[in-house]
Amino acid sequence: MSGYGTNVTAPAMPLIIEHGKVFIGLFGIAINEPFNYDRFFQIQPLGPNPKESQVAGYLDAAMTMDPKPKTLALVGADAEYPQVTMVGARELAKKYRLQVVYDRFYPPNLTDFSSIVRSIQATNPDVIYVASCPPDSVGMLRAALEQNLRTRMFGGGMIGVPFAFFKQQFGAKMNGLVYFNMYAPERTMKFPGVEEFIRRYQERAPAAGVDPLGYYLPPFAYSALQVLGEAVTMTKGLDQRAIGAYIHEFGANGEWREPRVIWTQAQGIESNNIEEFKKEGKEVIVAPEKYQTGKMQYPWSDIKR
Repeated sequence: MSGYGTNVTAPAMPLIIEHGKVFIGLFGIAINEPFNYDRFFQIQPLGPNPKESQVAGYLDAAMTMDPKPKTLALVGADAEYPQVTMVGARELAKKYRLQVVYDRFYPPNLTDFSSIVRSIQATNPDVIYVASCPPDSVGMLRAALEQNLRTRMFGGGMIGVPFAFFKQQFGAKMNGLVYFNMYAPERTMKFPGVEEFIRRYQERAPAAGVDPLGYYLPPFAYSALQVLGEAVTMTKGLDQRAIGAYIHEFGANGEWREPRVIWTQAQGIESNNIEEFKKEGKEVIVAPEKYQTGKMQYPWSDIKR
């Protein structure tokens, strides 16, 4: 099993391949594209085009605004995950005929994002897409609020936003933020077993000192081990070739055959109490249409916080 995310999974790939091991990735963008390794399987539901699926739903939601947006700002940390994501963002900008007016990376150790926000604001974009790691996501939102950033849509591939620590820190200040997600307690997310898993997880999480909501990573970490456990059981051993062959239902490069990334918008949050986020209608799914549970609120600048 991998550690969490692109930045730690990608460097492990050469060693895994050298030893011929089955490798299940716990989230990461386009990890297997440079290798095409037939024993790698990604539990994150990005689908066959992971670089684009991390951005596509966000821009789909953006195009529901009236009038349609014309300009786009792209910003992210100078690290593996944002770099890969921005490749897909630039391609999709062409597809949606959006003019990219800002496209820059910032140092991964940056702590003050005020100058970044001011630079973005100077280009007056309709839509801002951020690809950030957890500390950056905190810094970017804080700076955007402090600088009174004016834009119609703000958010993106902001890692950390789905975690409880982020929600406890910002509460109602999150209202209007659009961010990628994997699960939300909305009516279209009622898959077999997931609600029972979440209930059991949340009962034990406080004592264990882990994320008390558990919506983002835990269901996928658990299901990854279910996949691996079934493969070991059914092949009656630890033969790596047999296990890899058994786990064959994934698509190209070990990704999901179809993407299932959801894009949620915080709406109507009133406090920093994470109990609010256990209720339907607080993290509204605005894309893709198949799982949509509400309309996106905009412009971001005018939403009540």
